Amino acid sequence: MGRFLPHPDDVAVELIQRPAPAIPRQRLHTIGLGGVACNCPRAWRQGAAVDLRIPSLGASARYPGYVAWCRKVETGYRIGISFTDEHALFGARMGEQVCQIERYCRLHEHTEPTPVQLEAMAREWVSRHAGEFSHEAVVAPALD
Repeated sequence: MGRFLPHPDDVAVELIQRPAPAIPRQRLHTIGLGGVACNCPRAWRQGAAVDLRIPSLGASARYPGYVAWCRKVETGYRIGISFTDEHALFGARMGEQVCQIERYCRLHEHTEPTPVQLEAMAREWVSRHAGEFSHEAVVAPALD
């Protein structure tokens, strides 16, 4: 199974259960391409079929995956969502990059930035971090 990109805590994410059957843990470990790790107020069963939805990116920002792991943390649960097809993984990677760029711009704005300044901050983020979101980086086996 590949790496899990950390979803920024200050960008809302929703997990919505899908009617698809769950995947056994061993099969998910074999076919999982990598995914996204996010915080959630409730626990999810490993293997559950879910859609990862990012409301701030619009209705089309909905990516089908499976719960790879669920860990209790101080404020709820940290959930790993694994994607089993290239299309969902690609969409989720692109969505996560947009979330990270938005967060980066919020952290670095001292006044109301102009569109030109926002574009410059986005380009700066991409030049520094885009490699972390490449297909190769995400599908590489996680060494934990």
